[in-house]
Amino acid sequence: MTTFDQREEAFEKKFALDEEQKFKAMARRNKLLGLWIAERIGLTEASAQAYAREMVAAEVDGGDEGVVRKAMTDLAAKGEAASEDGLRLKMAELLAVAIAQVKAGT
Repeated sequence: MTTFDQREEAFEKKFALDEEQKFKAMARRNKLLGLWIAERIGLTEASAQAYAREMVAAEVDGGDEGVVRKAMTDLAAKGEAASEDGLRLKMAELLAVAIAQVKAGT
């Protein structure tokens, strides 16, 4: 194997690791968002965990837009006021927390 091949393989492994961490961080962010919303709408602990899983699944179905749409719909259904901008700001805040947690392995 040449030095170029080794270097290419190293870049490919780093890219795969970065993508995996990005995926985990986004899933963690959505879980944290789900738990935050569950607290706002008064769900029990078991229901909150189930709701958090639904938020993770919402991204699979529609990306960030799917998460925002579900969150806005669920908050409105419970009479909780929320703006889309405020929700996106919370998502950015939680993404920073999620990235730190993923890097720390927690």
